[in-house]
Amino acid sequence: MNTHRFLTPTLRAMTAATLAASGYIHAQLYIDGYRFIHIIGPLFLLQAGASFALAALLLIGTPPLLLRAAAAGAALGALGGFTASRTVGVFGFTEHGLQPAPQAVLSLLAETGTLLLLAVWQATLTRQTHTVRPPVRTPDRATTRRPPN
Repeated sequence: MNTHRFLTPTLRAMTAATLAASGYIHAQLYIDGYRFIHIIGPLFLLQAGASFALAALLLIGTPPLLLRAAAAGAALGALGGFTASRTVGVFGFTEHGLQPAPQAVLSLLAETGTLLLLAVWQATLTRQTHTVRPPVRTPDRATTRRPPN
């Protein structure tokens, strides 16, 4: 049984699910009050929209490397914003700990899951290209000789 046949669609669907979960959490936080925070509100809306769009594009078909890189960028951007908002602040906005609960923890899980799934997906694609190549064979002298005229 060919595991790659089932692994790629599964990884694609799971990655799309984690991206959609991140988008949903950011959209919910935007609606619940982040929309009133200068600059941060629109960034939450942008994150939600980008996550939903990337999830939809992943489900359409096997994506090129650029789409997987964009998905990783969205997840890294969200994790970076989360970290910055709890350390140095983002545009004067700071949060503390894992608040708001439970969205902060769920967002961390979704974005970390996205990155892990993308890493596994890339590793399977890299491995797949190495196993598909036919072995290199040197010509055999006995089969390449021309018969005498």
